Amino acid sequence: MSLDNAVWMLTALAAVVVLLTRMRLSSEQSQAGHALVPLGIVKAHTIVGVLALAVWIYYLTSPGGTVGAVALVVWWIEVAVGLLILTRWMTRPSKHAADATGDSWAQGPALSILGHIGMLVGISFFTWIVLADKLS
Repeated sequence: MSLDNAVWMLTALAAVVVLLTRMRLSSEQSQAGHALVPLGIVKAHTIVGVLALAVWIYYLTSPGGTVGAVALVVWWIEVAVGLLILTRWMTRPSKHAADATGDSWAQGPALSILGHIGMLVGISFFTWIVLADKLS
């Protein structure tokens, strides 16, 4: 598999993570985890994710160093917001801490960890691709 194909595949997976996060957290009443994620953070995740995808796809279709750098900055902001969302699964060591709530998507944090840590690894790969100028 060429690097170009891997980049496009990871781009599609990144789009899926942005979409599924939006779908899963769109209502505060049905969120899973130990804490609720404010809808403002969910909206920021969606907006930054769509912007990152748009700039990244533009870069992939017409490579340019500046556009690639801008895309990476937006991607890293998206990763930071995603990891912030992932913290909803962290427990607080107190006797009054709320139990984790579940949802119909998955039992526990596995899906969230897979998606957001996968984004961290994927965007690290994108960073290497841009900095090493590996696109053909």
